[in-house]
Amino acid sequence: MTTRRSKGDGGLFWSESRQRWIAEVTIGYTPAGKRIMRRGSGKTKTEAKAKLKEVIRDHDDGLAIAPNGVTVADVVTDWLTFGLSGRAASTVEKYTILCNVHVISALGARKLRDLSATDVDKWLAAKSSELSTRTLRELHACLNRAVNRAMARDQVKRNVVVLCGIPAGQDGRPSKSLTLEQAKAVLKAAEQSSLRAYIVVSLMTGARTEELRALRWDYVDLDGNADADPPVPPTIQVWRSVRVGGDTKTRKSRRTLALPAGCVAALKWQQATQEREREHAGKKWQESGVVFASSTGRERDAAGVRRAFRRVAGLAGLNQGEWTPRELRHSFVSLLSDSGMGLEEIADLVGHSGTSVTEKVYRHQLRPVLLNGAQTMDKIFGPGEDSREA
Repeated sequence: MTTRRSKGDGGLFWSESRQRWIAEVTIGYTPAGKRIMRRGSGKTKTEAKAKLKEVIRDHDDGLAIAPNGVTVADVVTDWLTFGLSGRAASTVEKYTILCNVHVISALGARKLRDLSATDVDKWLAAKSSELSTRTLRELHACLNRAVNRAMARDQVKRNVVVLCGIPAGQDGRPSKSLTLEQAKAVLKAAEQSSLRAYIVVSLMTGARTEELRALRWDYVDLDGNADADPPVPPTIQVWRSVRVGGDTKTRKSRRTLALPAGCVAALKWQQATQEREREHAGKKWQESGVVFASSTGRERDAAGVRRAFRRVAGLAGLNQGEWTPRELRHSFVSLLSDSGMGLEEIADLVGHSGTSVTEKVYRHQLRPVLLNGAQTMDKIFGPGEDSREA
């Protein structure tokens, strides 16, 4: 006589169409009252029962029963599609490229429930021979977030990625700075470039490239107020960037900087040049209000600034492929340090976090203005010239 299975033990039956024994169990119900079923199969009753016991054991332990067909590619694609809402388009594009080139191509075909920590360790180790440590960290983060999302949706029992360390990758391109002679050569070469004012302001204030590309004329004061007590010099307010939402890299990066005379001259030249470009462009002009706009008024992108700067670097006798605009900021720090300025003062000028002065003075107000950078740059490069015609 066949013994009836107890309630909760699941079912076991022969499937004529599949020619296999099928074990199934109800693990819960949907909000609509529909049963949630998980099944296992085997060529024999013993094999099917064993799989059924594994399913019931996992269910009793409170573990989700992962579907068999979900792959790493499935969950990574799902994360790229739905898990990056609110991120900048450039960020989504970067993660998509990283995942397609390095994650999906190497691990995509692997079933998610079969992915092991060893698989991830071997994958990262192989990538470490060709990628930088920073890129490895980003790849690990992408896969980790994708699997976390899948785990929250009952597609896998646990996240093995979090168990894996990140190996050291290849050394990235080291940052460097211009010498005083090179800096002077770059400033001289920049006189022939539409990027002249950008290069001068970047080198003499140390502002980040994303801060300068977002700088608007509303945040520039080229006159100051010599009659005030104390006198107010010409300034720029570094309160915005091209990041999502327009915020600077950190809240402490919001700062107001006095302008060296060379910057004032360059920005007056930029004003005159931009006015002529506006008239020449006519209806094609797209007013953005940014200081370092393109010839049609639009905000410059990072790639365009990089190409223009490298042409200037070539005219200055430098290897174009070895220099990027961000090294103007490094040069600012190095030149000030070589001139004897203390590191804490330099940190205030460039908006580095971890300094109390930046937080207390510039987070909520525009004054007092940081003067030392402008004064020291005037000593290094001279007082500059008056605004010139392009």
